[in-house]
Amino acid sequence: MRYPKLRELKEAVVSLFTPAYTTRFPYEAHIPFENFRGKPVVSEEHCVGCQTCANVCPPGAITYDDNKETHTRIIVRDYGKCIFCGQCQEHCITKEGVILSDKIFDLSTFDRKSLIETQERELILCNSCSAIITTRDHLRFLYSKLGPKAFSSVLNLNMLNEHLKLAEPETTRVEVIDGLKRKDMFNILCPNCLRQVLVKDLL
Repeated sequence: MRYPKLRELKEAVVSLFTPAYTTRFPYEAHIPFENFRGKPVVSEEHCVGCQTCANVCPPGAITYDDNKETHTRIIVRDYGKCIFCGQCQEHCITKEGVILSDKIFDLSTFDRKSLIETQERELILCNSCSAIITTRDHLRFLYSKLGPKAFSSVLNLNMLNEHLKLAEPETTRVEVIDGLKRKDMFNILCPNCLRQVLVKDLL
């Protein structure tokens, strides 16, 4: 008969008299370790609705729906599908739009609909072809990062005018009639339509 090794015997005795390594949640609050990846918390102030988190989300827990008629983008986050990988936080362009919290056990529920959160952001559309350019918050973030260099773009000049109110919005938005012309450079145009105006101007 072979006797167990002393190391194995020691482990068995220690395991016998050591309490189970579990938490008493929900009777007691769970205190996670440092850098624990829990529920992503979205900041209404810093999230600009740029779609970056939706593009990098592996399980597709973040989706968006653009409505051209109401000029709104609805962002939907389904935490029932979230795998807490942290990609949304890692790739957030503002670095503060979404931050992983230490909460995960609180998501336990019998109603999956309670795990869905939505956000709404205003869209900027091209006045010529109605193509979606981006959200207004996204554009404001870009020119806040670029500073005066951002206003080399006519689109950003329109945004600056809305902020400073140098001219009435009606005078800066000219309806596009019979195709794009040089005067439409100072309208809100997508990159494709602006390129057409510039090419015609050069020719």
